[in-house]
Amino acid sequence: MGLKRVPPRKGNGPRRPADAIDLDTLPGYFIRRQQQIAVAIFLEEAERQALTPVQFAALLTVARQPALDQRSLAATIGLDTSTVASVIDRLEARSLMRRQPSLEDRRLRLLTATAKGLALLNEVEPGVLRAQERILAPLSPTEKQEFLKLLMKLVQGNNGYSRAPSASSDRSAVED
Repeated sequence: MGLKRVPPRKGNGPRRPADAIDLDTLPGYFIRRQQQIAVAIFLEEAERQALTPVQFAALLTVARQPALDQRSLAATIGLDTSTVASVIDRLEARSLMRRQPSLEDRRLRLLTATAKGLALLNEVEPGVLRAQERILAPLSPTEKQEFLKLLMKLVQGNNGYSRAPSASSDRSAVED
C-alpha cells in the first residue's frame, strides 16, 4: 500500500483538490479509524466500570507510581496538563484518586490511587485485556508482534510532533 494520487478526472475544468488524493491510501485516516474502533471496544469491555481509556491510563499510572505529580502524569501518558486535570477531577469525584499538596513544594499536587481506585483497576483488568485481544483479533500472532513493533516505532519516531509528547515513549525501545 503506497500513497497515491488519483488520476486526473476526465473532461474539462480544473482539477479539484478533492480529486487529488485517495483517502484509502492515507495512513492517518486508518490510524484515526483504528483509534475510534479501539475506544469503542474498550468502552464496551469497561462499561460496567464506567471507565474511559484515558481514565484507565491515568489511574493505572498513578497506582504504579504513588505520589506522582499532575505534570509528571501528563508527561508520562502523553496528555496536556489541562486534559489531565479534568481527568483527575472526574476520578477524584468518584473517589478513585486523591490529590494532595506536596509537603516539600506546595505548588505540586501529588496523586494517589484510593483503595476504591485500586479495586476498580483489579475489576476492570480482565475487560482491558479482552479489549486488547479484540483489537488485535484480525491479526495472526506473528502479525500482532510486528504490528506492535511498528506502531511503537511510529509513536516513538513521531512523539515530538505531539501537542503533549510522552516522556515515556521510549519505554520499550524498538530496534531496527
